[in-house]
Amino acid sequence: MDKLIYKGKTKDVYALEDGNISLKFKDDVTGENGKFDPGANTVGLTIDGAGKAGLRLTKHFFEILRQKGVPTHYIDADLSSAAMTVKPAAVFGKGLEVICRYRAVGSFYRRYGAYINEGADLAAFVEVTIKDDERGDPAISDDALEMLGILSKDEYKILKDLTIKTAGIVKDELAQKGLELYDIKFEFGRVKPDNSIVLIDEISGGNMRVYKNGVYIEPLELERLMQK
Repeated sequence: MDKLIYKGKTKDVYALEDGNISLKFKDDVTGENGKFDPGANTVGLTIDGAGKAGLRLTKHFFEILRQKGVPTHYIDADLSSAAMTVKPAAVFGKGLEVICRYRAVGSFYRRYGAYINEGADLAAFVEVTIKDDERGDPAISDDALEMLGILSKDEYKILKDLTIKTAGIVKDELAQKGLELYDIKFEFGRVKPDNSIVLIDEISGGNMRVYKNGVYIEPLELERLMQK
């Protein structure tokens, strides 16, 4: 019998009898005031079919990453039950989110708008935030990560390099469909036996901002366009 170990905003996590983990995707997406926002730390709305659409896209990207040698926790996915089987992974501290930004939008523009125009190009800018809803998921530097014992400088470099490589692969895949990636949010963790750093969680429309000809593409529409 699968054992529920965590109820998340967009996924529930179950321990499997074989020691692996099952992630059950839900139709809830992050946002505020009924509007989707991949950077938000609250559930903003429920979109019918979002769970399966998110898993379908996640499966698509994880299998491409596997082919390209990017280390992940992915094992396989069952679209009929909206569940993904993954290796167990330990998160850094209480969890980190790593964002790769190609355009100045969202929270980046809200913070730095005095210095940059909205939508301006960014050269794969990597930003790390601590998962802490109460404190608004604050951004953190590599110095602070090391000082707090969350991540060493060497591990931060691995994290940053993996983020840029993975985001580049996703960006190129989207570009083949005439879509432009503005930003994307990843999570990483350590897996046994060697505590190596791997990509975890999901890669779906709920984790990224994607535009076509300057028009924002909703998560469900993104999944539909990628399946064409």
